[in-house]
Amino acid sequence: MTAILKKEIQSFFSTTMGYLVVGIFLVVSGLFLFVFSGTYNILDNGFADLGPFFNLAPWIFIFLIPAICMKSFSEENKQGTMELLLTKPIGKWNLVWGKFLGAFLLTLIALIPSVLYVVTIYQLGDPVGNLDLGALLGSYLGLILLAASYTSIGIFSSALSSNQITAFIIAVFLCFLVFFAFEGLTDYQLFDSSYGIEYLGMSYHYKSMSRGVVDTRDLIYFLSLVCLFLFLTYYKIASQKNKN
Repeated sequence: MTAILKKEIQSFFSTTMGYLVVGIFLVVSGLFLFVFSGTYNILDNGFADLGPFFNLAPWIFIFLIPAICMKSFSEENKQGTMELLLTKPIGKWNLVWGKFLGAFLLTLIALIPSVLYVVTIYQLGDPVGNLDLGALLGSYLGLILLAASYTSIGIFSSALSSNQITAFIIAVFLCFLVFFAFEGLTDYQLFDSSYGIEYLGMSYHYKSMSRGVVDTRDLIYFLSLVCLFLFLTYYKIASQKNKN
């Protein structure tokens, strides 16, 4: 697994891919938070709060993370190196986890410079330092778990197709479905128990953690989602090996 992880990290930063991910995330979020007028603009809101950043980040990640993951298995299948990897004594689980952790670590690296936003909000507070630390830490934890879930979906989507664009589209659709669709269904009140439907979506659990309340049910939900899509990826690779 370590060898696969190192290979993934090196492949990201040996080209412009890794630097583009960090740059795009910072530029896009910075423009919406401090330049463009609207609901996400912190200066327009009139109070020092990073809530707009945590509301915006899932939208950016829904496109950025699938772009990171789309080549994970698609490129291996397209170049014919997948069969070679499967014949080596790496283990299919090590292969899946190595690919997952490589993409996930790149996402975490992109998040690190967002600490600059925390420092900015800290200084803008009246008085200086007027910041809800509990909500901030909970939001960051929720965002990290959200990124892990998106990454597992992206890895699974990449295993479904040898075409990177197809894998990207599938990943974006699945991320959107799991995060937003269940919350949208509750608005139409098609079911008697709207709470139960909303609970199935990532949005419900992400917003819960953003309030600074770390509930074990939210942690279990995100970890279960990650394990589910990694297991599906493993099953897809195993079935591919059997066909070969």
